[in-house]
Amino acid sequence: MTTGESQTPADDAAGPRRTTSLRRAALAGLAGFGLTVAMYPEAWQPAIGGFALMMALCLLPRRSSRRLRAGDDLRRRQSPLWPDAGTKAVVEAMLEPAFLLDRALLLRYRNGVSERAFGNMTLGDAISLRFRSPELLAAIETCVGEQKAGNADFVEGRASDRFWSVDILPIPAPQGERPSFFLLLFRDRTAERRIERMRTDFVANASHELRTPLASLIGFIETLQGAARDDAVARARFLDIMRDQAARMSRLIDDLLSLSRIEMKRHVAVEGRVDLAEVFAEVQETLAPLAAESALAIEIEAEAGAHVVAGDRDELVQVFSNLVENACKYGESGKRVVMALKRVRGRDGSVIEASVTDFGPGIAAEHVPRLTERFYRVESGGSRARRGTGLGLSIVRNILVRHRARLLVHSVVGQGSTFTARFPVKDVH
Repeated sequence: MTTGESQTPADDAAGPRRTTSLRRAALAGLAGFGLTVAMYPEAWQPAIGGFALMMALCLLPRRSSRRLRAGDDLRRRQSPLWPDAGTKAVVEAMLEPAFLLDRALLLRYRNGVSERAFGNMTLGDAISLRFRSPELLAAIETCVGEQKAGNADFVEGRASDRFWSVDILPIPAPQGERPSFFLLLFRDRTAERRIERMRTDFVANASHELRTPLASLIGFIETLQGAARDDAVARARFLDIMRDQAARMSRLIDDLLSLSRIEMKRHVAVEGRVDLAEVFAEVQETLAPLAAESALAIEIEAEAGAHVVAGDRDELVQVFSNLVENACKYGESGKRVVMALKRVRGRDGSVIEASVTDFGPGIAAEHVPRLTERFYRVESGGSRARRGTGLGLSIVRNILVRHRARLLVHSVVGQGSTFTARFPVKDVH
């Protein structure tokens, strides 16, 4: 009889017949024992041994049958505690962490993905030994107790916060029976939460950046409508400030739109071919007036040979315009800005390094990792009067990501800063 099968009527009828046969065999053995003792008194000890062996052989099938039936009954009682092979196969095929619990909230199966996500867990242990989130455990208890589906969110706060969403689903049972197992399906929402947080921070920062010049404009307008209405000197000075604040708002809006457009194309491969030497020449000519205002000279140092990369010309002009403009703003004390091009051998083959170097005050090491964050600024002595939007380096980073290039920053306080873009040459066909 296989595990889980019910006993048939034929099995029930066979039980008494087996019992009668065993009794007859036992009586025959007893008669044989008596006859042996009567005929051979000197052999009574071997006779007793033979009789005991005969009785054991006669009774063994009965006891073995009882043990087998008892084992079948035990397995039938325990079978709901463990899922069948088909259920396990379905859970194992899932691409996300999945667990099977019984009604006692004991772990009965887990797939390989769950082990990689949460570590090893012993089958038969309570789920609460691994997960301590009150919200998750309460949701599981409710779903199991009420035999319904549900959902819970929780934060796994080990090495770093990971946000999980858990679907709790009863495994359908035969009609009229309670579900024996419940599926816990985990979905990692960490990336989604981080993106949501970035969007929230972005809106908050953008609102703050727009509010500051807007508040300044409103304040000067109110002043001109009041006490300074007839003051020509004050009016001229206030109008100059208002023009600067309006220009700042315009630059911020332009950068926001530019960043949004670039991020939309971030994962779209570039198809053109761009000579970086030509890009450098265009940037040098365009920003010459800005450099002259700061008494700076923009110099180009390019090694002989071609410096062609796969790219979008307009976007690369924007990259190096932003870098040179920053160098002019924050490195004016160095009197010059150097744009350099050279080919070097990297770990992944030949690369072209395009760098912009200023010789100004430099940037403290603690600021360097955050330079490409949106709205992150490093305030220096002369930067407030020509404060940027805080989006320039974020735009640079996103454009370079699209071009499969890396941005490296090297800065020494008191000596200046170098921003280097490394372009893979193998992408050019």
